[in-house]
Amino acid sequence: MRKFIVSIALLIAALSINAQTQVYTVTSGEMIFSWADVEQAPLGGGAMDNVSSIPRFSAFFHVGQYVHLDFTDALGLYSGLAIRNIGFITEDDALDLGVEKEKHRSYTLGLPVALKLGSFRNHFYVFGGAEYELLFHYKYKYWIDGDKHKTSEWFSNRTNRFVPSVFAGVQFPRGLNLKFKYYLDDFLNNDFKKGDNPLNDYSRYGKTQMFYISLSWQFDTRDFNKIWGGEGAERIYDARI
Repeated sequence: MRKFIVSIALLIAALSINAQTQVYTVTSGEMIFSWADVEQAPLGGGAMDNVSSIPRFSAFFHVGQYVHLDFTDALGLYSGLAIRNIGFITEDDALDLGVEKEKHRSYTLGLPVALKLGSFRNHFYVFGGAEYELLFHYKYKYWIDGDKHKTSEWFSNRTNRFVPSVFAGVQFPRGLNLKFKYYLDDFLNNDFKKGDNPLNDYSRYGKTQMFYISLSWQFDTRDFNKIWGGEGAERIYDARI
């Protein structure tokens, strides 16, 4: 992952020498459909079993601000910052405690770096890259006999603090963006244990690797200049999305 980021940084430095490089910013939201590869075992030992993860949909709160560098009409890069609400839901009860459902989610702050190839003038390209995300606000919910229990923490030890991922996607005309992301490390910290409640002993998890599909609209900030800047702004407007 570090070698990838260093390589991209060197590529940016080399290509930025080109005077034709176009630089602009993009704002984006996301609708995220997520799942997880979860393994869980009874406390005190035993074989790990795959746990059923059901789809989780979230549309709030997701926002990203990205800087795009187009070196040619077919080759470019982007990076930036994004806040997302990610997580997963399970329904299996490996502890046999009558738990009907569990939800784990965290807000994250991500730093992506991506390469993009295609026709920027026609607003169509593919992209792929890597991202590091800081998990900064965790919430856990579970249901027993129809009663909901929940806890939430800032910078919780229940999750890994940083989680790397890789992603790839397609940018379509009119701003529509489709992306797949796979996390390379576990979402939960399986060294965590608190109190006597067995549900707060995360050593029961062998794996909690997430992946998701997202759908979003990308807005070039120059769109706003075109709307509010009048004819002069329209003359210099050159949409890249």
